[in-house]
Amino acid sequence: MGERQGAVESLVMRSRANPDPSFWAGKRVLLTGHTGFKGAWLALWLDRLGARVMGIGLPPATTPSIAGLAGIDGLIDSRFIDIRDAGELTRQVRATSPEVVLHLAAQALVRTSYSDPLLTFGSNVQGTANLLEAVRAIDTARVVVAITTDKVYRNIEQHYPYRETDALGGHDPYSASKAAAEIVIASYRDAYLADKGVAVASARAGNVIGGGDWSEDRLIPDAVRAWSKGQPLAIRRPQAFRPWQHVLEPLAGYLKLAERLWADPGLAGAYNFGPRTDEAASVRDVVLLAQQCYGSGEVSWGEGDEGPHEAGWLALETAKAQHVLGIAPRWSLQTAVQRTMNWYRRQHEGSDARELCARDIADFEADAAPGSPS
Repeated sequence: MGERQGAVESLVMRSRANPDPSFWAGKRVLLTGHTGFKGAWLALWLDRLGARVMGIGLPPATTPSIAGLAGIDGLIDSRFIDIRDAGELTRQVRATSPEVVLHLAAQALVRTSYSDPLLTFGSNVQGTANLLEAVRAIDTARVVVAITTDKVYRNIEQHYPYRETDALGGHDPYSASKAAAEIVIASYRDAYLADKGVAVASARAGNVIGGGDWSEDRLIPDAVRAWSKGQPLAIRRPQAFRPWQHVLEPLAGYLKLAERLWADPGLAGAYNFGPRTDEAASVRDVVLLAQQCYGSGEVSWGEGDEGPHEAGWLALETAKAQHVLGIAPRWSLQTAVQRTMNWYRRQHEGSDARELCARDIADFEADAAPGSPS
């Protein structure tokens, strides 16, 4: 009897930690950035949950892309729109009449922000304002979750995890644009959307890894590209520390956050999503794990002074998300890296990208920690 009761309790806790299909089934969801790495994974999960999804984004920026390989265009209502085009964006939002808005569209690369700051500020700041203004013009939306980054904090290079109440800032244009987007999000929430009954939250996620990312200047994609060609992986800053996590960790958080905001708009605000604080790891640590999983691959280690400025140490305090949303990190860094490298290897060997993602999502749901707070 005790074992049966324990199994039932574990199942209940798992269901509370996972996105709720009964909530998402039939929901009209606007997903911006659906052609990007995180956006495509989220589109697949929303489809699995039964949501009616319209995606707004640019054509995939890489070839191959997870959006292309997983057939996202055929899975959801996909539209190629630049969020800097306020008029067209507003027309599409009105036509969709979304109930939930998940805003991921952005210029998401630090080094690109140095070479094209106007694109970065235009997409990340003005694009976010354009979307929120479009939401202000409709009466159907009840929840907006806008994704920013762990880099919104004014990084003073001290070894403590940043909390949602810490000061915002940004040295590079990417970080500065996302910090500015946070101010825009808070302003629209407080000045307009809260009075309309729309619950608005920002989600600040740590560095994500997972299969299907082919972006330039990202650690795992760079490793896969280099090692598949028999070339050494060049690492600029091996000692930089980041809050690494599998892509499904923050996506689960975004979905649970939307569910809770629907039920309780008073929970609107900023939320961090990342691994346990003690699992922040160096670039070197991640590369060595990836190398072990890959089975081979040379590395050229830099001295830490190559290229433009990047923060040396960054970690997030995620107690708020764990307490309010009832979630906790599930996959260790080793598991996240192993699953990521397995995804790339199996896809290279001919496995279907959508099926690989579906398998990871199913395993992630099954691994919901029964001890997570509810």
